[in-house]
Amino acid sequence: MNGPGTTTPLSQTATTTLEIQQQSHHSHAKSSNLPLSFWKWATQKSNSSSDIDTNPPPDGGLRAWTITIMAHMAGFNTFGFVNAYGVLQTYYVSRFDLPPSTVSWIGSISAFLMFFISAFSGRLTDAGYFHQTLLLGTTLQLLGFFAASFAKTYWQVLLAHGVCIGVGGGLVFIPAISLVGTYFTKHRSLALAICAVGNSFGGLIFSAILQSVLPRLGYGWAMRVCGFVIMGSMIPANLLLKPRRIKRNKAPLIEWSAFGEPIYACFSAGMFFCMVGMWIPVFYLGSFGRDIIHIGTKDASSLLLIINGVGVCGRVIPAIVAARFGPLNLMIPLSLISGLILFCWAGVSNHTEIIVFDVFYGFIMASAQGMLPPALGSLTDDLSKMGVRMGMVFSICGFAVLIGNPLAGALITRDGGRYLYAQMFAGAAMTLGVLFLTAARVLKSGWSIQVRV
Repeated sequence: MNGPGTTTPLSQTATTTLEIQQQSHHSHAKSSNLPLSFWKWATQKSNSSSDIDTNPPPDGGLRAWTITIMAHMAGFNTFGFVNAYGVLQTYYVSRFDLPPSTVSWIGSISAFLMFFISAFSGRLTDAGYFHQTLLLGTTLQLLGFFAASFAKTYWQVLLAHGVCIGVGGGLVFIPAISLVGTYFTKHRSLALAICAVGNSFGGLIFSAILQSVLPRLGYGWAMRVCGFVIMGSMIPANLLLKPRRIKRNKAPLIEWSAFGEPIYACFSAGMFFCMVGMWIPVFYLGSFGRDIIHIGTKDASSLLLIINGVGVCGRVIPAIVAARFGPLNLMIPLSLISGLILFCWAGVSNHTEIIVFDVFYGFIMASAQGMLPPALGSLTDDLSKMGVRMGMVFSICGFAVLIGNPLAGALITRDGGRYLYAQMFAGAAMTLGVLFLTAARVLKSGWSIQVRV
């Protein structure tokens, strides 16, 4: 044992120095490999394994229904927040002292990007980058909410709320929804409709949060609370959502040849025109109640709670019926009734009538909208193209929302603050969409109503 005044042998010193250098080199190599490990994870495909699952979809079981619930939360956190935008539309108009058509660009761009980015996120999912796409989308969503909470000007809110939240939502929604379609066959319509319930349920919860927190704690904390809700629900979704290892054919980012198929082309056109008119009450019903019916700001915000609350039932009940009669068979009459109710909006003149309109339209509109994923699923025979084809239709719907709501705002301004032009425009657009959906149905299975589609 070496004590004070003793000399350490040269060989021992050299050995100790070598061990220190080796430990230092190992530590440095380990830290330098961290970016490499992250890059390996970021580029690793979820379907890269040679062990391809050739079995048919499980059509049930713990994993399949867990995937469905997590996809439900993806809809809750994306289009659920869009369904609550009417509360913020009224707030933004008052805060920035801008016309409704200008303010509506915030919600319209957010909804448009959620739809439009779906084409890219759907293709990334088909290519095997599901986990990376979902994580990036979740991160951008949270960044958008917390950035918006500190925004002071219209342009800052437009970038944070409109662009960042919109892009993040587009990267989350379609990957999760398209995953569900690969786990089911017989119960696919029911599973996809359950996912769609998240849109209305999210609209109900986020509307309640905004209505409660905005007057008490202000806009900043209202957006932060919404951000924390999304954080708490998307962390489990990122951990539990898992794609099946099915064989996926190589496909372009946009499958242009799909538009050469009359059925797909008619369905896409039908969804475009339906979406042009469908979302106008979601954006403007609150301001209509305040400016035309002259109800209070709180009651005007409550209209969004009602429309989303009845929308939950509106998505659940048709989802059960669709499994028997077919989602497209239900979507066509539901969309037609929605268009007729939009025409009836012009006759609303008092508080009682607007509540009645709110309940009926909220239920029927949610029922029709909830049939979109299962209806498209029933028209898609190749499961490997589920993501890209669903993403393409959602991108088309995005352009419809981008055009429809600002145009409705411009029509309101053109009509001197009245809503008649916008109401007729919404009803006519949705009725035109029904004609194209009917054409797709006839091309698929003829005129017989007994064929389930």
